[in-house]
Amino acid sequence: MSVAVRFNDIRKDFGPVRVLHGVTFELAPGRIHGLLGENGAGKSTLMKILAGYERASAGEMLVDGRACSFGGSREAEAAGIVLIHQEFNLAEHLTIAQNIFLGHEKKRGLFVDDTAMRREARALLAQVGLARGPDTPVRELIVAEKQLVEIAKALSRHARLLIMDEPTATLTPAETARLFALMTRLRADGTTIVYISHKLDEVEHITDDVIVMRDGRFVAASATAGLARQQMANLMVGRELSDMFPEKTPAPADAPVALRVSGLAVPGWVEDLSFEVRAGEILGFAGLVGAGRSEAFEAIVGLREKRAGTISVDGREVVFRHARDAVRHGITYLSEDRKGRGLHLDLSLQDNLTLMTLERYGRPLIDLKAGRRALEAAVREFGIRTGDLSSRARMLSGGNQQKLALAKFLQPDPRVIVLDEPTRGVDIGAKRDIYFLIQRLAASGRAVIVISSELIELIGLAHRVVVMRAGRLAATLTETQLNEEELIAHATGTH
Repeated sequence: MSVAVRFNDIRKDFGPVRVLHGVTFELAPGRIHGLLGENGAGKSTLMKILAGYERASAGEMLVDGRACSFGGSREAEAAGIVLIHQEFNLAEHLTIAQNIFLGHEKKRGLFVDDTAMRREARALLAQVGLARGPDTPVRELIVAEKQLVEIAKALSRHARLLIMDEPTATLTPAETARLFALMTRLRADGTTIVYISHKLDEVEHITDDVIVMRDGRFVAASATAGLARQQMANLMVGRELSDMFPEKTPAPADAPVALRVSGLAVPGWVEDLSFEVRAGEILGFAGLVGAGRSEAFEAIVGLREKRAGTISVDGREVVFRHARDAVRHGITYLSEDRKGRGLHLDLSLQDNLTLMTLERYGRPLIDLKAGRRALEAAVREFGIRTGDLSSRARMLSGGNQQKLALAKFLQPDPRVIVLDEPTRGVDIGAKRDIYFLIQRLAASGRAVIVISSELIELIGLAHRVVVMRAGRLAATLTETQLNEEELIAHATGTH
């Protein structure tokens, strides 16, 4: 059942750029391997080679002792190797059963056998613990359920080695626990699992072994039990990474209220939400997936219709009909979907940075030199790592894309900035950089709102945390009340 893999001197070039430099290590069968590294370390590229999405430029890959070079993902799947991408590959308008067997449809003679696919899909859904019918359209599922459909799809390919890339990025703690229980069952059945994650507490909890890559090279391998979380972080970044969070400055109790929201109602999502945030304060928002946090702020800044509620900026009531109104009044909102709503990946770094403030660089023609100077300043201030300032945004790693998005949304010089999942999918070094940047923003007198599913993040950063549950405010916790147990209890209604 299990698959043993060995990489021997694997190299990968994209044009003149080498991204893998002679990687050599092995994956023992029937174990959960944590694959760690910063964005750009080469983890995903190596796993794409294993899963048939890329070919190595040089080196040898052995699967169960035999040299393999897959010509595509179907060849890898035939060998029992399946990659579950971080971005789901699901057709939203099709049913669960149709998605599971898409491209591998069961047939009776010349015709698709829908009955057989439904029957097998039902068994697979039971195996992964998803209580949905096989005829349910995927568009009706929440993120955690889509994750389980992806796993069911992988199991339908008779996966013997399962690669999971950031599978818990959008899951709640309870959903993550269910996923880990499933992974444990799969390992007991003999499945080899490669678990790529930036969440070191989860790696520590679920994996048997840890493999660390850095700058396209293999760095270390160890039994998880023999490696402390801090050691993992230091190996990933190649230096001592001591304090993850900046020292908190006292909450500015007498500072003016920068944003006050009263009685906000968003159809289908939010009822009677009221809160305020002061200049210089970091206010966190916690809650389970579907609690209405993102939808509330989309309504506040004019991206979504609200049914009721008043919004006041610096003591004056305002009405935002669209996001440009909010920006003009000093409020910017950086969506959790940085690739869909934060950045234009096919545009240059400079075009992305200056897009929200074009009038600043147009007299009336665009002043490219001024834009270049702004980009150079942003690269220095935000620590954006790029080899070429003229490159497109999609060439940056995830952490550097997030830094560019932050720089872009700070270009209008807002007094209130809302950051929705600001460190989702970024490596531990970039996380630390972003945490210190958030602290600097607050220290400069801006009001900062951080929406996050990572409780440690909220505890480490925020002066206060608003907890939402089922579209309503469940609690507002002060700094002395902030701990994981309190946050989880209020978010789940067990307090």
